[in-house]
Amino acid sequence: MVNLTALAFQVGLAFLVTAQLRTGAIGTGRLARGLLHVEHGLLAVAMVSSLMWALTPGLYDTTAFLVLDVFWPLSMLGMAAIGVRIAIAGRWRGAARFWPAVAESWGPVVVPTAFLLPTVTQYVGAAHLLLGYVALGLVLVLRPELTGARD
Repeated sequence: MVNLTALAFQVGLAFLVTAQLRTGAIGTGRLARGLLHVEHGLLAVAMVSSLMWALTPGLYDTTAFLVLDVFWPLSMLGMAAIGVRIAIAGRWRGAARFWPAVAESWGPVVVPTAFLLPTVTQYVGAAHLLLGYVALGLVLVLRPELTGARD
């Protein structure tokens, strides 16, 4: 069940990256658009990994699975870079400009926690995702004008 929940979260991230792409959150140039497309790719492979976790537990120890599994933290590090870039670009305003850097800092917060405090990593990760992304979702739903989005 956890793995299917992770997949649902990753699908949500793909929609978030689409919104960032459509609103020019990190810029409208070719490089900015390209980076968001790369993030879509990272998320797609991470989703395959989550599906494998959920549907094929016998493959956990295979090389293919281990390679795919790396894309979950890579995608989250990519999201962290996007969050910082949104703040720097300044195309989104107010809370929409700065909260993505908080919400999308999951990788830099949780990956070191996994090494330093492995017994609490799952709780830190879950709390960070809930607080960070729920708040970001509320900002985007309640104040879409902060992103430059139009009806």
